[in-house]
Amino acid sequence: MTIGAPTLEVEVLVIGLFVLMVEAFFERIDKRTLAFTAILGLAAVLIASFFLAPAPADVAMTGFWSFYTADPLAIFFKRFALVTTILVLVMMIDYAPTVRESIHGTTYQSGLGEFFALPIFTCVGLMWMASAIDFVMIFVSLELVTMSFYVLVSFTRRNPATLEAGVKYLILSALSTGFLVYGITWIFGVTGETNLARVAAALANPVIETGPALFGMVLVLVALGFKIAAVPFQMWVPDVYQGAPTPVTAFLSVGSKAAGFVVLLRVLQPFFMLPQMERLLTTIALLTLIYGNLAALPQSNLKRLLGYSSIAHAGYLLIGVVSFSGEAVSFYLVAYLLMTLLSFAVLIVVAKQTGENIEDFNGLAKRSPFLAFAMLIAMISLAGVPFTAGFLGKFFIFDAALRHHQTALVIVGVITVACGFYYYLKVVRAMYWEDSASDIAVPLSGLSRLTMAAMIAGIIFLGVYPQPVLNALNPPRETIPATASTSH
Repeated sequence: MTIGAPTLEVEVLVIGLFVLMVEAFFERIDKRTLAFTAILGLAAVLIASFFLAPAPADVAMTGFWSFYTADPLAIFFKRFALVTTILVLVMMIDYAPTVRESIHGTTYQSGLGEFFALPIFTCVGLMWMASAIDFVMIFVSLELVTMSFYVLVSFTRRNPATLEAGVKYLILSALSTGFLVYGITWIFGVTGETNLARVAAALANPVIETGPALFGMVLVLVALGFKIAAVPFQMWVPDVYQGAPTPVTAFLSVGSKAAGFVVLLRVLQPFFMLPQMERLLTTIALLTLIYGNLAALPQSNLKRLLGYSSIAHAGYLLIGVVSFSGEAVSFYLVAYLLMTLLSFAVLIVVAKQTGENIEDFNGLAKRSPFLAFAMLIAMISLAGVPFTAGFLGKFFIFDAALRHHQTALVIVGVITVACGFYYYLKVVRAMYWEDSASDIAVPLSGLSRLTMAAMIAGIIFLGVYPQPVLNALNPPRETIPATASTSH
């Protein structure tokens, strides 16, 4: 069956509306049932996506299709968004008691239904972004995602840190939206087009002035830099990551970053012909790598550490973007999904008993060997230890950079990887070498244990055999300027 209209997005939207309706009219049910219902529904949509073939390449860019594409890259990232949302919902079930305690409500489960529904609408926006090939569609889908995150970040509103995080995210995201709209205005003023393919065709015309178009693209890059947490647009990350509810932090770290990079890959295509763009991206990548890794070194709070490391990983992903390697970027994002969500899943469970600081993980290997092993796999994969998905992700990124003669990026990237070993292995040392003040085991539900085991298996499997992800990509030449070879 060939995918036509945005079938998958409509199905996910229906699931979100269903959860909201049940929340509104059935007050006495256990609201965690809504999360389980959403997980099953999204899993069904994910399975259905494998029975939808990409749209034909010769579909005319007219009407609706001038805004939307269903190419292999889009379908791949739709599945990415679905998997991310499912895993975040599992984490939210574990986090539900904290939400109940933090929300000022009159009923025992006040607000839980909305807490489970908002990630579904965020998922719709992420899926739209994966298919957006027009600046108008990019703007609309980006705002759907951002507005959902506004609410999610400040959801536990009795917590002052959460409110502070929500205000910072709101103000800076609104500012980045202004840059995006202003940049689109400049590009449209020069080319008379908002469709990315038509913008590329207009820029190829020697009569067109590239200066104003380049200025517009720089403004768009500023906006996307906020979304992917690239330097110097990263100032919101540590405070928002620490103050937001932990499942929301995980969703921001993975979902928002992946969507930002897939949009960046598409938007940059018309502008790669301009040499100034490559130099600008190289500079941003270098600054992001250096700042993210150095700022993570002294951190003692694990959420802040993961926030700064998220900035560092944006730097590695930017190396793939500068090297025109869509496959390397996509594989790295899959690896980042597994290892980041696994670390946050363990953090949620442990933080309920002790706290979010690294010292709160002291002796975890004795109290809960499975949780300690799960965090160990997440940390060594984030650091880039061989036979993990994180290692192969970095290998593909550096290989693409070498093929593109980006020697400076590779040198800085390898040096900053060494920094990552230091701050990630601090967590491992705390779990296995430090003594714990308590011998009480950390309780873990069966669903969470199964989910963590699946992510551990995925990290190890993709670290040994990455071909399933690489085969699933196969993006067409017109989607990404160039691709890395799959025969690494």
